[in-house]
Amino acid sequence: MKKLINRPESVLADSLRGLAAAHPELRVDLERRVVYRAEPKAAGKVGLVSGGGTGHEPLHGGYVGPGMLDAAVAGEVFTSPTPDQIAAALGAVGTGAGVLQIVKNYTGDVMNFEMAAELAAAESGVEVETVIVADDVAVEDSTFTAGRRGVGTTVLLEKIVGAAAEEGQDLASVAGLARRVVNNGRSMGLALTSSTVPAAGKPTFQLEEGEIEVGIGIHGEPGRERRPIAPASELARLLVDPVLADLDFTAGPVIALLNGMGATPLIELHLMYGEVAALLDAAGVQVARRLVGNYITSLDMAGCSLTLLRVDDELLRLWDAPVVTPGLRWGA
Repeated sequence: MKKLINRPESVLADSLRGLAAAHPELRVDLERRVVYRAEPKAAGKVGLVSGGGTGHEPLHGGYVGPGMLDAAVAGEVFTSPTPDQIAAALGAVGTGAGVLQIVKNYTGDVMNFEMAAELAAAESGVEVETVIVADDVAVEDSTFTAGRRGVGTTVLLEKIVGAAAEEGQDLASVAGLARRVVNNGRSMGLALTSSTVPAAGKPTFQLEEGEIEVGIGIHGEPGRERRPIAPASELARLLVDPVLADLDFTAGPVIALLNGMGATPLIELHLMYGEVAALLDAAGVQVARRLVGNYITSLDMAGCSLTLLRVDDELLRLWDAPVVTPGLRWGA
């Protein structure tokens, strides 16, 4: 294993220390491992908290800032943060209008965020709503989940509801909006190589040379099948077809996210997006906005995922609203 680390057991703490040094617009609680905005949102607005295991950067700490999250809670690599950590973040960003917590559907995350909401209500009196993202069409259940996994739609959700909270919508409205996004987003991914968790020091799973995993999760969980590598035009179809088969995306505009898993160069991601865009166009899908790059990763895994989200005028307006975070930034 060759990585830019000091010791495997200090990767999270060292990374958060570096994030704080690189982004003075953030405040990092190193003891509880929570990333906050250095300048909190105005009182009376709904707070947004998300989080999960480290290793998916820029998710979630990279999406803290005006127009997105108020706080992101970091667990160890591929490990959920604890209820105490999450409750501390919920209490800190609650300014009287309540807090929405955004949770990817992984069993440990769901359990710990639910416990944290109860703790925060008891200790801080903060009202907490929860939305769970379960958008991965690859498998119905997985090693780490009951039901579908939560993946790329999480990024789009955090941006859209972040804008709604920023403009002062109340908690019920922001939570309702979040559930609309969840119901209209679908994702599918594939891996060319495994990731290597620093504490393990070896690849999470083995792929033979010339072999890929189709439907992979963001922790190295098994997908639908293994098959030989193929030209990008054929791989694109492995992403597009299952997503379109799961939900009708032809009735209106969509936002498309072609996401890198951490070790795929942009030249390949753009090449893949060209193939995906052609397939979507042929299927009658109207892409109104698109993102191509590393937005929800799996350490050093090579591969990519596709997320489509059905949108309307309101969702597009919120998507286009200004955002200022390390991971997304426009309009400000």
